[in-house]
Amino acid sequence: MKTLKFLFLNIVVVLFFIGCSEDPTNDAPNNTLDTSKNYEALDVPYGTHQRQTLDIYLPANRNASTKTMILIHGGGWSSGSKSDMNAIGQLMRKDVPNLAIVNINYRLADENNSPYPMQIDDITSVVNFLKENKIKYSISEDIGFTGLSAGAHLSLLWSYAFDTNNKVDMVCSIVGPTNLNDPAYLNNTSPALQELLDLYGANASTEFLKEVSPLHQLKASSPPTILFYGGKDPLIPTSQGTDLRDELVALNVTHQFTLYPNAGHGWLGLELLDTWAKLKLFTETHL
Repeated sequence: MKTLKFLFLNIVVVLFFIGCSEDPTNDAPNNTLDTSKNYEALDVPYGTHQRQTLDIYLPANRNASTKTMILIHGGGWSSGSKSDMNAIGQLMRKDVPNLAIVNINYRLADENNSPYPMQIDDITSVVNFLKENKIKYSISEDIGFTGLSAGAHLSLLWSYAFDTNNKVDMVCSIVGPTNLNDPAYLNNTSPALQELLDLYGANASTEFLKEVSPLHQLKASSPPTILFYGGKDPLIPTSQGTDLRDELVALNVTHQFTLYPNAGHGWLGLELLDTWAKLKLFTETHL
């Protein structure tokens, strides 16, 4: 889906946090970090591909109980960059300062490289990288996800189907696809939308579409989930949000659902302020 690069830009400006201080601290010779100071490192490799990089921001006074929010950009599984998530990352660092923030790139899909399982494998590599470096970074293994559009789909799918160690404490989807088997997708008449869906296979089977759909991977043990959707989104039918909401209710999974009736694939103004207020409280409560 089209990346929501500027989704949180207005809040960033309104809240005037540009002057928020950072203290990029170099690794000490013994490969330990000073936990009394903020730390940031950009374009850290977590794999060998040029797209397998992440930015990490660690809060001052962190310890082995510090949890990590992982940010996953959108772009229809075939475009986008972690830089698209910089605004929301900065906002989280200001308003939820006890969290570590990790903003990731992942390999992009094209006619020769399907998004699944490639992009799910990249998220697994990120989680494993953080686990392997938890002592160095002074963080716990507990994580949350915030994803936009295609990144929200990946966040939900990994949290519901691939979190084998139950380390995901919460997941946020902002206009994320949840069910590629939805009749609204199978019967769509949009060439642009169909081109994106075809990345998962032009003639994909029903079982495969269920395998890559968070709705069909949801379990009663799935983590708390917060969802945001636009009622006039040309790429994400309303049913993508409401059907997952209904399944969360049926399985008694802690959740929150917001539909902005007049919004499209992203929003600004009061709706955006509402999104951040709800996401901030949900994060503080569950992560």
